[in-house]
Amino acid sequence: MESISTYLHMVPLPVAVLLSIFLNVLIAISGVLPSAFLTAANVAIFGFWGGFTVSLVGEIVGSLIAFGLYRKGFRNVITDKTKHAPRLQKLLHASPREAFLFVIGLRMMPFVPSGLVTLYAAVGTMSFGSFAIASSLGKLPALLLETSTTYALVEWTQAGQYLVFLVAIGLLWGVWKNFKNSQRKL
Repeated sequence: MESISTYLHMVPLPVAVLLSIFLNVLIAISGVLPSAFLTAANVAIFGFWGGFTVSLVGEIVGSLIAFGLYRKGFRNVITDKTKHAPRLQKLLHASPREAFLFVIGLRMMPFVPSGLVTLYAAVGTMSFGSFAIASSLGKLPALLLETSTTYALVEWTQAGQYLVFLVAIGLLWGVWKNFKNSQRKL
């Protein structure tokens, strides 16, 4: 994050905004890279509301471009591969209303991988317009939460950042321990 932040600080503001949006598009197309580090860089450079706005525009543009690319590249392949999976077929052929609400719901969860949500919508029957609206509406609260979190981390002292790191490690350890325990029961 620091190298991105440092570089974006060195270029004129309009260029920094466009570069950040471009990076968000690349993140969205990849489908697996998290955007939180870019949100943190945006908050560090543009402040809370500026960082939120640049991140929101970048994530929306990125998800729309990724939707188009995923639809062209993966729709036929996934449709063929899931022919014999009735549950997946049901999910991919959800009604327009169900798909719309599903995308909004998944987008509202900040730690659900955006690439999976976009892939689901792109290979399903959801229209581009419905996806654009649902995805954008769902991103608003999730990105506001992510921006608030990253703003707190950027503004906190190093001790506060270590505290968050330790809590995250503790949560991961707890999840790992529960996973191991559930594996033993099988």
